Parts: sequence; C-alpha cells; structure tokens
Amino acid sequence: MLTLPPLSLYIHFPWCVAKCPYCDFNSHALSGPLPEEAYIDALLADLELELPRVWGRVVHSVFLGGGTPSLFPATAMDRLLSGVRALLSLAPDAEITMEANPGTVEHDRFEDYRTAGINRISLGIQSFHDHHLKTLGRIHGGAEAIQAIEAVRAAGFDNFNLDLMWALPGQTLAEALADVDQALAFSPSHLSHYHLTIEPNTVFAARPPRLPDEDAAWDIQEACGKQLADAGFSQYEVSAWARPGAISRHNLNYWRFGDYIGIGAGAHGKITLPAEERIVRTRRKSHPRPYLKGLDDSSFIAEETTVAPADRAFEYFLNHLRLSERIDLAEFSALTGLEPRTVTQPLKRALDLGLLERAGAHYRVNEQGKRYLNDLQALFLP
Repeated sequence: MLTLPPLSLYIHFPWCVAKCPYCDFNSHALSGPLPEEAYIDALLADLELELPRVWGRVVHSVFLGGGTPSLFPATAMDRLLSGVRALLSLAPDAEITMEANPGTVEHDRFEDYRTAGINRISLGIQSFHDHHLKTLGRIHGGAEAIQAIEAVRAAGFDNFNLDLMWALPGQTLAEALADVDQALAFSPSHLSHYHLTIEPNTVFAARPPRLPDEDAAWDIQEACGKQLADAGFSQYEVSAWARPGAISRHNLNYWRFGDYIGIGAGAHGKITLPAEERIVRTRRKSHPRPYLKGLDDSSFIAEETTVAPADRAFEYFLNHLRLSERIDLAEFSALTGLEPRTVTQPLKRALDLGLLERAGAHYRVNEQGKRYLNDLQALFLP
C-alpha cells in the first residue's frame, strides 16, 4: 500500500543569457524580449490543471530553477507566488528558493525578490577564478561573483546556497581549496560542491576538455570535504553540505523519493496516487514556444508515465543512496508499495562488496560505497 510522501513544487524557467558548454539542463539562450507575462500565465494555467491530483495536500517547498529564473523581475515572481498561494496550500514556513547567476545584467534587486516571498537564494558561482569561469562559459568573473554574494547578504538573506564545481579542466588542488575558502568567507548556510561531469549532448561532450585524472579528483574531493567539515558543515548528500538546520528541504524531499509537482518548459514531476496504487511521472514540453501554446489548448504535458513496480526500487535507491542518512526499509516499503524482500538480493550483494554497512534493520552507505556510488546504484537495476 502506497503512502503519501511530502509534496514540493518545482517551477522551471528555461531561458538564460548564454548556454554553458557543460550544461545538459533544458535551457535556451534568450534572443529577443522575454515573454514575461505570457510565461507566468502559462505556469499558473499549468499548475491549475495539476490540482486534481494533489488536492488537499500541503506544499512544503517551492524551487524556482532553470535556466536563469533571475532573468524575471521581482514583480513577475510576486505575481507567480501569489498565484501559487491561491491555488495550493503552501506551508506557512515553506522554503522558497530561487536560483540566480552573478552579474547585474541578470537580476533585479535581491531586496525585491525577498519582498516577493523568496526566502532562499541559490547562486551559481562555480568558481572564483576567472580563467576557470571562462573555460566553463560563464558570463561572470570572480569579481561579479563576490558582488552578487554581497548583494544577497545585504538584502537580508541569511539562508543562501553557493554552487561550486570541482575537477575543472586544469584545476589544481590549491585552486579548488581556494574556491571553497573564498565561499566560506561569506558564511553561506549551504554549499553545493559538484564534480564537473561531461554530459551527453553538450558542447563539452563534442569537444571534451582535459580533466584531472581520477586520483587527482579524489584528492580534491577529500581535501575540500575536510575543509568544509572543519568549518562546521555536514555532508548530507554526495554534493551537498549544510550548516546545522540549513539542509535544503526541497532537495532532500527529492532524494528521499518525495513527490513534486513540476511545471514550466521541460519540468519533470512525480506524484503518488495511493487510491490508484500508482506513481506517475510527468514531463512538460521542453521548448518554450510549444509550452506557451498550452495557454490555447492546455497541452503543457509532453509525456506521462506510470512507474512500473519493477522500476520503483531502482528509482528509490538511485537517489537515496546519495544521502548520508540511514536507509529504512519500512520507509522504502511505504513509499514504493513494495515488500522489503524485493531488495534482499541487491542489499546482500552490496554488503558482500563492502559498499553498505548494516546496523540492525537499517543500512548506510560507507566510504567505499560513496567512492563507487555508480556501482552501488547499479545493483538495484531491475
């Protein structure tokens, strides 16, 4: 029997100033005027069509992602969030995050976003070194990154995340540590520390840069991890570090196999329907133009599928194994509708390979499992 998990709302903004060569997200370089009014209208119409599946449920977090949501002015975000509150039951203390990129050409005053109801900012810094930012195709430099962080702090945001990438082309251990040190100087509540990976269908995939080898990358990961731990941060997910009480509720819900409404061009969603014994995944139309046409015919969704029982275990463990917290088989059963015995074999195999540890009825990924996470996740493939 399926149990309802917490519910989040993800809203995708597909435009950015320029497409980065490593990016495989659904983002499109802006050419011409931003269709601000029409896109907000489309988002609210899209959300309204989703209401029957989530009626009466409380939304605990909202994430405005992209692309670059901060291309939209605070007035647009105010109208959007007012519409969201009118349609959904938003928790009084809901975490409302907006992604933003450094550079004054991209964002309104952060004070105005705060007034609009956004209470958490996630800044895509990636690095403070100009030569690495140029390689990554970022439109900002290190000075602009620092200015953006200072603007966020001056606007009164004490809950903000900084994105950093590591294992960059030509990056040394000293440079990676300097990036973390510079980020920590601004006292962020959360830090996302991502390994640069070459994704299919990107510029880097067509023309791969030379990256640090596996041993050098591991040295960077361990040294930066120690630096963050010494600064009082806890690693609660492979790429996520937080001060006490500042874990991203939205991201944690995603990694815990929670539900999320996904609206906006290219957005993905996952909704549990216990009465039908189904878990449904949705994908919105990717390109902004077809998505905006949904205002005329309500055809925002490009694909809707039911997650087969045979796939639920893999989907659950694919994300949950990234977390530092223990694995509770009772929770697994409640959220997937599967008996714990369905994963007895892969769990035993993971224990035999030394990738998991067991404590009573619970399991936890150990250091070996973290290093060989892809191999551990693959054990749960159907």
